Amino acid sequence: MIDPMIKSAWVALGGDRALLARLVCVERPGALIGRLPVQRLARACVGTCALAAAELGALRAGLGSVPRAVVDDGAVVTAFHSERLLRIDGRAPVNFAPLSRWWRASYGWVRTHANYPHHRRRLLGALGLPDAAGPEDVERVLLERSALEIEETVYAAGGLAVALRTPGQWAAHPQGVEVARRPLVERIPIGAASARQLPPLERESGPLLPASGLRVLDLTRVIAGPVATRTLALLGADVLRVDAPELPELADQHADTGFGKRSATLELAADSTASEELLASADVVVTGYRPGALDRFGLSAEALAERYPGLIVAQLSAWGAYGPWGERRGFDSLVQVATGIAATEGSTMEPGALPAQALDHGSGYLLAAGVLRALAERSHDGQGRLVRLALARTAHWLTAEAGRDPRPGGPAYEGPDPWLAERDSPLGHLRYARPPVSFTGGPTDWTTPPAPWGSSPAKWR
Repeated sequence: MIDPMIKSAWVALGGDRALLARLVCVERPGALIGRLPVQRLARACVGTCALAAAELGALRAGLGSVPRAVVDDGAVVTAFHSERLLRIDGRAPVNFAPLSRWWRASYGWVRTHANYPHHRRRLLGALGLPDAAGPEDVERVLLERSALEIEETVYAAGGLAVALRTPGQWAAHPQGVEVARRPLVERIPIGAASARQLPPLERESGPLLPASGLRVLDLTRVIAGPVATRTLALLGADVLRVDAPELPELADQHADTGFGKRSATLELAADSTASEELLASADVVVTGYRPGALDRFGLSAEALAERYPGLIVAQLSAWGAYGPWGERRGFDSLVQVATGIAATEGSTMEPGALPAQALDHGSGYLLAAGVLRALAERSHDGQGRLVRLALARTAHWLTAEAGRDPRPGGPAYEGPDPWLAERDSPLGHLRYARPPVSFTGGPTDWTTPPAPWGSSPAKWR
């Protein structure tokens, strides 16, 4: 019997319910343990992505039936910890900076995010502290203010801090209300119909690659967006990640999500010719910046659809592209705090967290699935599409399933080792989580290791 969370995700993606019979689940209890059904969410996100990949592969290869998709909890759980399990020449990654943590306020709790240097400077500036200030200085200042006051003060300065809320408080918050009324996956036809199509797949040997020949312009950062584009790279797409030269990505994070991709730097405002050349030949544009941040470069969905009919635009944000928080920055850890997840997994006296950054990883696989389904739909009507997700909406989906967690059967999850691999790379010798997206005849690993940040030219192959 298919889990209702898998069904709801597949329906949200516009998938044919009959194809759910082609998905096989290998359930393994004892992983991603929490008060919320995070293991079910992870399985649903990866499983629907695998099914969408199998569907598009069958369509492009002219197969008589959709290959069987398999979602194994062991592979899923391991992949949802990929940024923690990565080793580079035996070294464990650094995932959080000293100022990215929980703090007690004079009233309530607040969580900050300051992994990037510019976010650290804004946080300290908002608190009236010098750049050299450390955790003890921040702690002293925050104890003098309420959590909600800190949230507003830091946000006004362009920093990142969120006050702890209960599920009820978030449900009554204007942003929580707006998030709850939106679909899990927003799928919107955009622009005029186009003759733009992917050619049929010609398979002489090798795995079935549903995204072969696809050009994906990756304008994402952190985890969720890069997980989506890493998945499209696994499935055969030519993925070019482009960052602004003045905003380098965190090295370990870039390595973990960089498999199968190339990495380039480009100043969009200064080199519009180069960016237009990339866009003109792209099949998919994936963005992961806060809503509206890229509009001034002509990268809104509407502007892209007008210039490039048939283009698939995929957007991911923390809070959604709507409501009073629509233009706010955010990360998985902060969304857990605002939406009541941290209070549910712990308490208002001692906040907790999900056993993985499941909002990031889950939304990433759902976004990749949305792109694959949009391509399948475009093959019938030539219509471009906007696919849009928000971490806060994924959080709403998870919390709505609280108390409805059927315990899985099958062999217990005993650790990640069966789903880890090793290889050499330009970055050093890597140990990494293998991809969890699997279907009969499909790829089992990325063709290339991650490239150093900014090491590729900003052009298509």
